[in-house]
Amino acid sequence: MQFESYPFEKLNNLLDGITPNSEFAPLSLTIGEPQFETPIFIQEALCDNVNLLNKYPKSAGENELRVGMLKYLKERFGLALSDKQIIPTFGTREVLFNFPQFLLHDKPNPTMVFPNPFYQIYEGAAIASRAKVHYLSLEAKNDFLPQIDESILKDADLVILNSPNNPTGSVMSSQSMQEWIKLALKYDFVLLNDECYVDLYTNDPLPSILNASIAAGNKEFKNILTLNSISKRSSAPGLRSGFIAGDAEILKSYLEYRTYVGCASPLPMQFAAAAAWSEQSHVDVFRSQYKINLKQAREILEVDVPEATFYVWLEVDNDLEFTKKLYSDFNLKVLPGSFLGRDGAGKGYVRLALVYDTQTTKDALFRIKKALNKD
Repeated sequence: MQFESYPFEKLNNLLDGITPNSEFAPLSLTIGEPQFETPIFIQEALCDNVNLLNKYPKSAGENELRVGMLKYLKERFGLALSDKQIIPTFGTREVLFNFPQFLLHDKPNPTMVFPNPFYQIYEGAAIASRAKVHYLSLEAKNDFLPQIDESILKDADLVILNSPNNPTGSVMSSQSMQEWIKLALKYDFVLLNDECYVDLYTNDPLPSILNASIAAGNKEFKNILTLNSISKRSSAPGLRSGFIAGDAEILKSYLEYRTYVGCASPLPMQFAAAAAWSEQSHVDVFRSQYKINLKQAREILEVDVPEATFYVWLEVDNDLEFTKKLYSDFNLKVLPGSFLGRDGAGKGYVRLALVYDTQTTKDALFRIKKALNKD
């Protein structure tokens, strides 16, 4: 299999040989990794269960973790899911890579559809699944939202949506998701929404695609799945806790497949994650910080900011040259948009991950403003 280099590897190559301005402290806005301490109660739950390292974890996840996740879905979205409609996972990246391989294995000519630009694991999964790919182009003229093309969807086996979106920050409405759900039933493809940023909203709470499925009359979530992760909402990417939820028939077979994959989370981490999923108020603290960061970006850079995520999708003249200038003149790293897309998607944009405290974020934004004014 031949995979494309990861965006961060491309960035290292782009900046290789450039000496950054030492008058500025090194700062990076490249990766969507929260730079805040994981809440103490989560850390304590991890420490309190280290004695369980002498036991193998279940592929299906421990009961306490499942209960915590189901409680989250009920309290956050009003979703009363059964135990058969959810599988705890080792984060979501592994699911995004291995679920398409599971789903598409017996398809003679598998076809995947996903946004462009995108989280690169989608592409890796398509390559590993030998799938043909159709892109949903995210552009300013369509508000960076995926547009429906039934001529493509009629042949699709798996469609991945990503709302709230990485890298653009766009958010699909419930009505829009309902249209996609109806098409998933009409053409019998699996529709999966990657919802890792759904709790990082700036105004009203955002719905899950499972809410939209119920609103569309698909109460059993046939062909519909959601993915979510603890990494962003709880500032705990190292816990590697996520879940896939929705269509129970698909998940029944996928769980059997996962017993062979061997990617169950260690027991102390499962109990720490259970504590995090069960408690919602700590997420408000992080959400408020990201809201402040986005507000600063709007004021300092005079740009529109998204209603969810902690990203700013900043338009520039030349994303590669601007990235090099920021690093050489201001010792600041950002991610070129063209590294996140194919066929020209993302070109002319850089992604800013505003994952720091208020002052650090302000410092970074003023460096960016100075670089923009030097163009």
